[in-house]
Amino acid sequence: MGISRRARRRLLLLAFAAIVAVALCAGQIIDHTDPLEPSDAIYVLGGSRITRALEASELYNAGLAHHIVISQGTREPAEYELEARGIHVAGEGETARNVLITRLGVPESAVELLPGTPDNTAQEAQMIVPLAQAGRWTRIIVIADCASTRRAGFILRRALGPGVTVMSHCARTDSYEPWLWWRRRGTFRETFYEFPKLIAYWCGLRG
Repeated sequence: MGISRRARRRLLLLAFAAIVAVALCAGQIIDHTDPLEPSDAIYVLGGSRITRALEASELYNAGLAHHIVISQGTREPAEYELEARGIHVAGEGETARNVLITRLGVPESAVELLPGTPDNTAQEAQMIVPLAQAGRWTRIIVIADCASTRRAGFILRRALGPGVTVMSHCARTDSYEPWLWWRRRGTFRETFYEFPKLIAYWCGLRG
């Protein structure tokens, strides 16, 4: 016996309501920061020239960690072409490190710039694993954009394993509004960029 037309309508309405509910909560789902505790290191993910590094300096000055690790982030193809011509252009990681040391007073010995240029957060997670293992880290603060905090935390926890507590954090100057993400073009774009990526990683994406 088939489903009646009325039952189909109810199912469609329920499905539509569920989709709307998830959409309205999407910002809250992707934006998740953890309570902070004193840690072995602060890891600044790529994707920001100075916003995330500035937050790292604030946490460093607050005594939450005495070591800052900075990802190089991705590079534009033109940067490699200029390097081939002997022209060096400071990337986002190098710029952030220089500002931390020369402008924000963080000791040079406390700031480490990772080699290599990762293509995504999963690669950044793998890059920090040898340092965590060598230093026997048990806690790490990871700084990302607010809209990518849950995804970054998930990826780092998967890479580092249960022996390392990962605290995902975003800059106080980040303007992302999780409950009102649809009101501005920037946060609308961030949400529709991050939400599917988070689902993909939850489903097992590794790269």
